[in-house]
Amino acid sequence: MIALVSTLTSPMVRKLGLVASLLILLGSFGGGSLQKRNSLLSAANLDFLSFGHGAAFSNVTLWLGTVLFVVAWVLMGKLVIDKVVDADYVRRTLCMWLVPLAGAAPIMSRDVYSYLMQGTLLRDGLNAYTQGPASNPNQILFEVSHDWRNTTTPYGPLHLWLGEAVTTVFGDNVTAGVYAFKALAVVGFVAIMWFVPKIAQRLGADPAFALWLGVANPVMVFHLVGGMHNEAMMVGLVTVGLYLVVRQATYPAVLGGFFAGVALIAVAMALKASAALCLPFVVWLVVNRAGESVGARVRAFLLAGVGGAVETVAILAVITWASGTTWEWIAALAGNTKVVNPLSFPSLVSGVIGEAGRIGNPQFPFNDVMVVARAVSLVIMAVGFVACWWFLRRKPITGAMWAYLIVFSFNAVTLPWYYASVLPLVGVVNCSRRINQFFIIGSIAVALAFTGSGNHQLYNPMWMGILAVSGWVASRWLFAETTLVAYRRPGLEGHRLGAAHHLPGQVPV
Repeated sequence: MIALVSTLTSPMVRKLGLVASLLILLGSFGGGSLQKRNSLLSAANLDFLSFGHGAAFSNVTLWLGTVLFVVAWVLMGKLVIDKVVDADYVRRTLCMWLVPLAGAAPIMSRDVYSYLMQGTLLRDGLNAYTQGPASNPNQILFEVSHDWRNTTTPYGPLHLWLGEAVTTVFGDNVTAGVYAFKALAVVGFVAIMWFVPKIAQRLGADPAFALWLGVANPVMVFHLVGGMHNEAMMVGLVTVGLYLVVRQATYPAVLGGFFAGVALIAVAMALKASAALCLPFVVWLVVNRAGESVGARVRAFLLAGVGGAVETVAILAVITWASGTTWEWIAALAGNTKVVNPLSFPSLVSGVIGEAGRIGNPQFPFNDVMVVARAVSLVIMAVGFVACWWFLRRKPITGAMWAYLIVFSFNAVTLPWYYASVLPLVGVVNCSRRINQFFIIGSIAVALAFTGSGNHQLYNPMWMGILAVSGWVASRWLFAETTLVAYRRPGLEGHRLGAAHHLPGQVPV
């Protein structure tokens, strides 16, 4: 480890991550979330890479790429934490790593095929909020996971509108549709990458660290770019919206940025409703700039709260009407409860109790336990959210971060890409070392718990134990006192960058 530290250079890290991304690209077509019909492999007469020994090669290649990507990310973190590289280095390096991933096939999830299928429902005059993909059989349906073929969409009208546009332009061409959604995901991810360091700088945090932990994070890259989840666009819009608010440090000047930011967050809600969770905290950003007078704070609260609510409803109404959908999407927000994994607290508790109960009773009522656990978790989630909103009102971005984490942890269903709403916020606030280490350990564990096909090892105690220990070792090493030899641009070799620049008008986070 000491030898590695003494020779670690920024070009070395950059090249390692690029090799990792190329391996992911190479392995994704045969080891990722395979397109079953008319795939690029089939067109190139390389179908053998998706079965038999060819599939083994593809899976190993993809797995090696994901592991090396995580290693490269950790090594980059050492350069960032020891202040030998800046945000510009992180951004440029991440862009280099993203180029191969932009051409990769879907990995770690088949959701993009469902996105396309849901788009065909709106395109063909069906109601995605009352009918599942199986009601509109076509070429794309073969790619949708069996579990979701009769499931209605939990997403907003803008999601369906985009799917309709893609499937109208490209028809039932799965490959073209997938890469159209890939382009949208990359655009959203670039927005996150561009504005997270700007938010961090306005809040007095280190932009380089914010980029590293909150954007270059393997969980973000694998699931937003690799998996093409609509969180990429949703979080991108929310990030831009937050920046528009925090860039103004005085009242009433902040109101312009506030209403512009709320407009973007409302658009993000039309993609996925979880964007709404940050809106109550954005109101505090306005109130905290209105001064300490009780009267001034109440007026600011009413103006921002009522005005923001009216604006949000109006924007959602326009998008709902323009997209040709109905307000039935509100009822669909309850989502599905099919997914059971230990990322969700009620699923974790129910699994532990269920396994213990089956020791003495093979017919132990797991589902009954799950119903109670989810009901209790719902109460914890609501109380936790309100507590974050009120007690952290002087630090609203920090409050939003913890609120998102509580909601996703105690939600009935939790999937790794949900954390895309949390990680950028962790990066832009000045968390303690222990909290940062917690998120680093969690990021490593979650990033390497999923296979290219979307299956996971969350119930494999040996594998998850190895990841937890590896994450703990990495997090300890990252914050240990070491000396790095880093190469940067001419004239900056060996220069150790200082802390984040403090700007006038910084606000509590």
